[in-house]
Amino acid sequence: MFTPAAYFQTVAAVLPQIPAEPVAQIVAVLRQAQAAGKRIFTCGNGGSSANASHFVNDMLKSTIRPDRPRLKLICLSDNISTLTAYANDVGYDVIFAEPLASLAEAGDVIIALSGSGNSPNVLRAMETAGALGLTRIGLTGRDGGKLKDLCDICVIVPHDSMQVIEDAHLVILHAVFLALCE
Repeated sequence: MFTPAAYFQTVAAVLPQIPAEPVAQIVAVLRQAQAAGKRIFTCGNGGSSANASHFVNDMLKSTIRPDRPRLKLICLSDNISTLTAYANDVGYDVIFAEPLASLAEAGDVIIALSGSGNSPNVLRAMETAGALGLTRIGLTGRDGGKLKDLCDICVIVPHDSMQVIEDAHLVILHAVFLALCE
């Protein structure tokens, strides 16, 4: 039988299994992007979209320091009119790739979230990012799916439950955020 306490224990047990090194690499890449005035894009579907948007909110508002340049972040799933126009007129698989192609430049960064690692629109965005010369970061779960092979840095949450994966992704993003606040 499911209980909240059992879920809390499950999430708590998965967090120590997340490798720290790629998370530290993400912090380093984002610090470089900040120093160079590069853009950081995020994307994901469903709960991953919410996490991608949440991360942008945290970073834009709470990392401002007078001794550093401001971070430039854009969540590709936040512009609903653009997203639905591409989904309706071209196809759902390009909803992130097409805006990215218009906005991104070499040296920018993309952080893609996909619990399965197999979302076609996220994969397409990562392919576009690679062609444009972006640093590609992925947060995924399970076995990493196809996303892991399209990333320069990938953090795989070793679990099958989408809820546990999404919760762990938010913990990872909060850890990155707090490191960049220092």
